Amino acid sequence: MNASLPPSALPDTPASLPPAADRSPRRVRHELRFRLLDVVAVRRLTPRMIRVTLGGEALEGFHSPGFDDHVKLFFPDPATGRLVLPTAGPDGPAPPADGAKPTMRDYTPRRHDAAAGTLDIDFAVHDAGPATTWAAQAAPGQRLGVGGPRGSFLVPTDFAGHLLVGDDTALPAIARRLEELPAGSRALVLAEVDGPEDEIAFESAADLRTVWVHRRGAAPGAVNGLLERLRGLEPPADDLYAWVACESAAAKAIRAHLVDARGVPPKQVKAAGYWRRGDAATHDTHGD
Repeated sequence: MNASLPPSALPDTPASLPPAADRSPRRVRHELRFRLLDVVAVRRLTPRMIRVTLGGEALEGFHSPGFDDHVKLFFPDPATGRLVLPTAGPDGPAPPADGAKPTMRDYTPRRHDAAAGTLDIDFAVHDAGPATTWAAQAAPGQRLGVGGPRGSFLVPTDFAGHLLVGDDTALPAIARRLEELPAGSRALVLAEVDGPEDEIAFESAADLRTVWVHRRGAAPGAVNGLLERLRGLEPPADDLYAWVACESAAAKAIRAHLVDARGVPPKQVKAAGYWRRGDAATHDTHGD
């Protein structure tokens, strides 16, 4: 594994920082809606990241306040082109009347511009699943189904230090979080991609340092390179919120390291398996 920066530490928590109030994350629920949206633009951000911009009248009222929110994307049947959406009932989503099973996957809304009426979804393309297959051929004029988000996990921004750890699939959420951090806060990003050509530029008002881990052709999730690299980094001991998202077993191990070896309070660590080796369409939460 290689990283583009040497081991480094986030600055110490300022001595003048007042005692923290209750900054527990909170969950909020949203009305469940399913939308049929139009593809209005497609752009390849890196060799392994495709941005699809969606729009249409059905996007009105879309709300995604949490940086790691998830929506369900519903893809057309590759053989027939038919796109089937559930309906939102009082007890949750109801399957289509004809019993058809739509192909769906979880994705982070990268950017919602209510004024422009657009929604960006970034696709990490490193498998041969239906999402990657669809994104690789996506073009303006096509349609995509979007459901949710059903809820948001809102994490306060007023921690002195923010540790964000993830692989390609976590980059949209990491970018969103960095954009909402205030000036004066400090952020350390530890991110895994295949190589330097897959690195993306982050924007943040926070004091930001990014460490990249490169797989160099190894299969994603084959080695926990993020944990290996994290062992050589020194995030601040106090007033830290850590967010982790990558392959499920890797995320679980990173959380254990932060809590058990680094002493980060469990309530100040959120770890999620955005995918799991050998399984399709999984999303695991560790320690919530």
